[in-house]
Amino acid sequence: MILLIKLILAHFIGDFALQPKSWVEEKEIKKATSIKLFFHVLIHGGLVLLILWDLDYWLLALLLLISHWIIDTIKLFAQKENNKPQWFLIDQGLHFISILILWYIWFNQSINLNEWTIAPSLWIYIMAFVFLTIVCGIIIQMLMSNWSKSLNDRNDESLNNAGKYIGILERLFVFTFVITGNWEAIGFLLAAKSVFRFGDLKESKDRKLTEYILIGTLLSFGIAITTGMIVLELIEMLSAPH
Repeated sequence: MILLIKLILAHFIGDFALQPKSWVEEKEIKKATSIKLFFHVLIHGGLVLLILWDLDYWLLALLLLISHWIIDTIKLFAQKENNKPQWFLIDQGLHFISILILWYIWFNQSINLNEWTIAPSLWIYIMAFVFLTIVCGIIIQMLMSNWSKSLNDRNDESLNNAGKYIGILERLFVFTFVITGNWEAIGFLLAAKSVFRFGDLKESKDRKLTEYILIGTLLSFGIAITTGMIVLELIEMLSAPH
């Protein structure tokens, strides 16, 4: 199971942390002929070897590289401007399925957390941290991309990337509250954010903006809470007696 966690972590880093927006834009224009697509899949293969830290897995890394290239190529040709969120989810789903299949075939293992021997809980927390700080924001952005286009352009001044870091912090706070069992603190955080936002919403009287903020907040909190609960379940399975 720890090998599966490492493969998923490699995917998160390769698909989100190490893929600049400029690469995504070039891939959408040039599609299968984009040199950035080949760099992207090579990074995925390299990350598999780096995180597994064993060159004997070169064939597994190659197969994951090829499957990633095929899935990304299909998405680039199939997605249109109006269905990017749907194809984003399809793309990620296919990547996870391919990782799961290759992991199962390669290692022929069942999901048994009790077999872990080297800092298993650390890998769970690392994957959760990467997901909440890097992956989650991109997922929410893609899911809400169609709504964001409908908002009118505004000239309101704002700190650079303020929304991005607010989202990261609130997800980490919620995650911490969940794994420590402080559920009441989540309600306090949500109420506090609502108070801070109330003045802006009251002044703007913009229903679209209100709905956009509320949807984004609920998505962010929901994903963080779900991630925390999954981590707690994994840790509980790990600590269960044989």
